[in-house]
Amino acid sequence: MELLIYIYLFIFGACFGSFYNVVGLRISDGKSISKPRSSCPKCGHVLCWWELIPILSYFLLVGKCRECKSHISTKYLLFEIVTSLLFMYCYFMFGFSGEFIISLMFVSLIIIISVSDLEYMIIEDKVLIFFFGLLVLLRVFIKLPTEFLTFNINHYLESLIGGLFGFILLYLIAFIGQIVYKQEVMGGGDIKLYGIIGIVLGLKMTLLSLFFASTVGTVISLLLSSLKMINKEKPIPFGPFIGIGCLLTYFYGIEILKWYFNLF
Repeated sequence: MELLIYIYLFIFGACFGSFYNVVGLRISDGKSISKPRSSCPKCGHVLCWWELIPILSYFLLVGKCRECKSHISTKYLLFEIVTSLLFMYCYFMFGFSGEFIISLMFVSLIIIISVSDLEYMIIEDKVLIFFFGLLVLLRVFIKLPTEFLTFNINHYLESLIGGLFGFILLYLIAFIGQIVYKQEVMGGGDIKLYGIIGIVLGLKMTLLSLFFASTVGTVISLLLSSLKMINKEKPIPFGPFIGIGCLLTYFYGIEILKWYFNLF
């Protein structure tokens, strides 16, 4: 039975991952998510049903358009697989529970903003508004995990404080960075995103997620720069790093904090 659940979640994750690719790319490009039908961006070939099977179609087509033979971006495949694995992992962590539902929505938000931020350096307000309303509503009915509470206060208040803290902290970082470096160091989408993250994670976990996001972003940026895989003059989207930091905190933050404090 458990194996079937994981198989179903993998399939659902792949389907939603494919849809999230569409949402992240089309909304940021000012297009409808339903029309027109998916097509090759190079030659315009309209994809038939078997070319739209998540994950499988990429391998059936050998990573190339059936008509013009241009390469299909591996980002599509990557996000489908990552979404599938994360859906499975959400069940592994929370089982069938209220927090499982929140975790799926949280993963969905992170996948969509990562797609758009990597492609267009944009985190769309439409996406943020939708998930803000959805996650606030879910947090009304599904309590913040007790371990996430900072001062053992009411979980509604903790979520509210976490949301305000995340938004204000990122706003201050952006404001100070603008003064010091005379240029934008934090996008408005990142700031608003952290308001939503705070609602999901609460105060202390939001702060921890920012530490992880900054660390992961710095390490990966330095690595890619040393390998000359990125242009030092071109801004690097911070959204995917925020996503990694938040998921690391969401799934393992409590264990990491316990391990850290046990060292001293």
